[in-house]
Amino acid sequence: MRKICFKIKDSENGMDVRDFLREFGVSGSLLTKLKKTENGITINGVFAKAIDKIHSGDILEIRIENSGHMPAPSQIQIKTIYEDEDILVADKPPFMPVHESRNHRGDTLSNAVAAYIKEDTAFRAVYRLDTDTSGLVLIAKNILAASKLAGKIKKDYYAIVCGKFTESGTIDAPVKRIGSSIIKREVNSGGEKAVTNFKVIQSSRAHSLLKINLETGRTHQIRVHFSYLGAPLLGDSLYGEKSAVINRQALHCKSINFIHPITEKEIKLECEFPDDFKYAADCLKLS
Repeated sequence: MRKICFKIKDSENGMDVRDFLREFGVSGSLLTKLKKTENGITINGVFAKAIDKIHSGDILEIRIENSGHMPAPSQIQIKTIYEDEDILVADKPPFMPVHESRNHRGDTLSNAVAAYIKEDTAFRAVYRLDTDTSGLVLIAKNILAASKLAGKIKKDYYAIVCGKFTESGTIDAPVKRIGSSIIKREVNSGGEKAVTNFKVIQSSRAHSLLKINLETGRTHQIRVHFSYLGAPLLGDSLYGEKSAVINRQALHCKSINFIHPITEKEIKLECEFPDDFKYAADCLKLS
């Protein structure tokens, strides 16, 4: 169970518990759960109702039950970049799915996290990376952290693309699923808005290393957008072609920036390029 304490400020004097918690980011559904949890809400150690008033100097505490579905644990080593009571940031290696699926049981990031955390809680990845994409994945340890972080993470991706770029730019092109395909997408006027910003880090004769930020989060957005420009990601066999220097799409989520859901402090985290990405960059003279 996650216990979170608030010391009430003068500016919050006289507020309802409900209004204070909603302002902090507690959803209506979570507030309902807190009301049904024994001592889910207390003021100065005494059970409190959502309609009770808070006063300057009070200690308001909520207790969030960490229940939910966690897949079976697997003893898979993962590299953790940051951890506290509310979040875990892992450096996902390439070829590892984030979630279990019909074809992947026991070999995913969720299974590794289940073994690492060893708590009765759900696996709540705030966002997902494609199986072959490496890099930082932020996992929320409770429902409040998950809801406050959703859609609010700034991610810096790095990609090696098959094309020489000399200027930074923006790709604003809608993305849509191709026909009845479950996986593949394309740029299509009937699709959802998709905006990708990129900055040139290094270029060689026929390849470029780019830093990429997304304004939207469509499935395969980076891969689709650069394929649309005629510069697919190196090694991307779905939207381009295989490569002799890397056996996956050369895409890595290197850094993330977000506001902590409980402390509300800014956090910036970064990880290294994996070995196969470094090797490809060296081979193509992009390092």
